[in-house]
Formats: sequence, structure tokens, C-alpha cells
Amino acid sequence: MTLLLVFVGYLALGAVAGTLAGLFGVGGGLIIVPALVVAFGVQGVSPEITMHLAVGTSLATIVVTGASSAWGHYRRGSIHQPWFLALLPGLLLGAIAGVFVADGLSAGSLGTLFGIFVLVMAARMALSRGPRPGSVAPGRATMAAAGGVIGGISALFGIGGGTLCVPWLTRCGATLTQAVGTSAACGIPIALFGAATFAVLGWGNALLPAGATGFVMWPALLGIVLASVPCARLGVWLAHRLPARVLRLAFAALLASVGLTFVL
Repeated sequence: MTLLLVFVGYLALGAVAGTLAGLFGVGGGLIIVPALVVAFGVQGVSPEITMHLAVGTSLATIVVTGASSAWGHYRRGSIHQPWFLALLPGLLLGAIAGVFVADGLSAGSLGTLFGIFVLVMAARMALSRGPRPGSVAPGRATMAAAGGVIGGISALFGIGGGTLCVPWLTRCGATLTQAVGTSAACGIPIALFGAATFAVLGWGNALLPAGATGFVMWPALLGIVLASVPCARLGVWLAHRLPARVLRLAFAALLASVGLTFVL
């Protein structure tokens, strides 16, 4: 397989992930991680590291794509900065801890946990269970602890954190706009520290393919980022023109099939 063909494949993956992220409002990591596992397998990457390499690379892509989203929300004033700062210590420590947990797991165990997580997300999407609004903002210690959980799970599975952060902030009393904007900002430290930790822990691994720095694959990162950003806008455009309920169920079915593939 030529390098050009591989890079075109990464571009296609980025296009699909970006479109689905814009269409359904979910993080691209739910699509990028399993797709990268398949792509790395086709390239002959050792199955002992494919899952870790996929998660680390997914987090690295979120650093770039998430920054664009967070900047847009910041300009519109939809980031609740006091809550972001309260969550931040937990997000950083949780992201690092989540990567250490992942590094201590075999590829099979990490894949099984990822599959279970995806199945839960599929069920949530199929049932249309949105975040439940609340009105009481917790103290800084509780927010920091919540940040630790959000950062840890997100880094463990290579996602940006919106899946967990938006429901939490909504229950804390944030409007949906504030929750989404603040969640976008929270995804940057999670992805940055998570990807950096994956790169350090995977440094010098004898099984790494060419083009990887630790558990971050640079050609995949470049291809996905180049295609996902413009295609996310396409997804948003489609979301306003296609039957949302049917598409949501179809995507839930896709996630369920992906999750079952990892679990079984």
C-alpha cells in the first residue's frame, strides 16, 4: 500500500468523522478511534498497539479541531469561564490518569471497554435522552472532581469530553448554549494533555510504525484534520435539511454495530 493511498484514506476518514460530528453533535472520536483501528490493521500495525495508537491519535486531532470550535464559542460569549476554570484542574489530572490507565491495559481490554462505552452512547442516542436541566451549581471541589471523571474517561477512550461535559453542565444550571461552549473549551486541555501523555508513554515502543511519535500517528493526524474541519460545516448544513429522528436512529445503529464489534 503506497503512502499516497494511505493518506487519501486518512482524508476520507476525516471527511466522514467531521460530517458525522457536525450532523449529530457528537465528538468525532467515536468514529475516528474504531476507523483508525481498522486502518492501522490494514497497514500491518501490530494489534498489540493499534488501540492505543488510535486513541492517542484521536486525541491529537481533537486538539486542532476542538480549538476551532472553542474559539468560535469564545467569540460568541458562550463559554462560562468560572465553571471552566473550576473544572480545569480535574480535567488535566483526569486526562493524564486516564492515559496511564489505558497504558496499563492490553489492547483487547481497552477495546472491550471502548465497545461498552460506544454501546451506552448508542442506547442514549436511540432513546433521545438529552441532558436534564438543573439549577444548582456545585462548589469548586465538586466541579474539580467532576472534571477528573470527565477528563479520565475522555482520555481513556479518545473523545473530546462533550458527551459527558454537556449533561453535567446542564444539570449545574447552564443553558444548552453555555454547556456546549464550555464543553468545547474543556475538550482542549483533555485532548492536549491526553495526547501528550500518550506520546510520552509510547515513546520508543519497538512496535511503532514509521510516522508515529509514541502513540500519536502524524500522517493520520494531518489527513483527518485537513478533511474534518470543512466537512463538519457540511454536517451542520445537512442537519438542518434531513429528518433528524431517522438519522439519529441510523447513527445509533452504526454505533451499536461498532460497539458490538469491539465487545464480541
